[in-house]
Amino acid sequence: MLTELARLVAAGELDSHITEVRSLDEAREALALVERGHARGKIVLVP
Repeated sequence: MLTELARLVAAGELDSHITEVRSLDEAREALALVERGHARGKIVLVP
């Protein structure tokens, strides 16, 4: 399934609406943005 999703994103057929990429250390701040409604898309957390 993940391969198919990656293919759709690469083909421009699926927009993932990523607003920000933050480190896992910033998870608390990212959650606060979501809870306040300031995130218009997804916030991705990376290690």
